[in-house]
Amino acid sequence: MPARLLRIEGRVQGVGYRDWLIREANRLGLHGWVRNRPDGSVQALVAGEEGAVRTLLTACRRGPALARVDRIEERLAEPPEEPGFHRRPTG
Repeated sequence: MPARLLRIEGRVQGVGYRDWLIREANRLGLHGWVRNRPDGSVQALVAGEEGAVRTLLTACRRGPALARVDRIEERLAEPPEEPGFHRRPTG
């Protein structure tokens, strides 16, 4: 199962980005987690079928209506240990 660790920068905190990402990931049948970072970015671990992961990555560049995504850093990562897509505390 391919996994990607994302760092999403821009106006992505306080605009519903994490809730939106959880809904999109669940809709696509993906696994992982999302959390705010102290620096104002959002971090997410996304794993699942490659086509679904790519679909989510494309959607993440737009985000929800109130968000503004300036940049996404992406790197390969180990898949999550637990199924489903979850919110994690800021870290």
